[in-house]
Amino acid sequence: MLEAILAGLFGLLIGSFLNACIFRFPRDILIWDPPRSFCPSCEKTIAWYDNIPVLSFILLRGKCRNCGYSIPIRYIAVELLCGIMYFLIVQRFGLSLIAAKLALFAAINLQLIATDFEERILPDEFTKGGVIVGLPLAWFVLLPVTFSSLFVPMGTSLQVHSLVESALGAAFGYGTLWTIGTLYQKFRGREGMGMGDYKMAAMMGAFLGLMPMMFALMIGSVLGALAGLAVILLTKEEASTYEVPFGSFMGIAALAVAYMEAVQGAANAVVH
Repeated sequence: MLEAILAGLFGLLIGSFLNACIFRFPRDILIWDPPRSFCPSCEKTIAWYDNIPVLSFILLRGKCRNCGYSIPIRYIAVELLCGIMYFLIVQRFGLSLIAAKLALFAAINLQLIATDFEERILPDEFTKGGVIVGLPLAWFVLLPVTFSSLFVPMGTSLQVHSLVESALGAAFGYGTLWTIGTLYQKFRGREGMGMGDYKMAAMMGAFLGLMPMMFALMIGSVLGALAGLAVILLTKEEASTYEVPFGSFMGIAALAVAYMEAVQGAANAVVH
């Protein structure tokens, strides 16, 4: 339990870092320049004691100490969600490689969910960067063998199979959404998805492999369609102008699928 609690506290810190990324990346502000957090309204540097995850938000009642600017509720939400996810991951899987991979995947997706929801942007630092990290991780945390057996000779190590599964997931993730987006634009005459969505699907595939990635895309599509329909009905917004944050729903689905796959993988390891 102590390990899980410490992981949860570490998750709060990661959530605070993610909040900085969520604000800075869409505005082309470097994460290290300026090095310390600042108020978006008065631009005054935030003191360390006003930048403690969750606690500072509560003590300041969600306002900047200097100018009274109302801090978006997203800040405390991201910190809490990241802390809770890290706690649950370590509680379930301990301090293990699968826990580390899940924690990294959770952080990446949480950042993308929030950024796409707020700004309709999916930063390359987390989509392309996720692909670059997800592929080699497949060597250390093995993905289940499915379609890799069609390309890899019998007797090849499971690590190679896992790498191929990861590469297939990334390639098919990107290719599937690119095909759908291209066809949509051709027949509807307007863009239905952005490049960020394609790259996010590739990141999901690199971490999850082909079959789980496709499952996550399917769930994310259903969630996005239902949410979009609900918003249109409630706000009377024109369907042709409303832009669904599809990346947010892909991220939610990816987190659920990743956790289920990890639980199933752990159960299979115990059985064998």
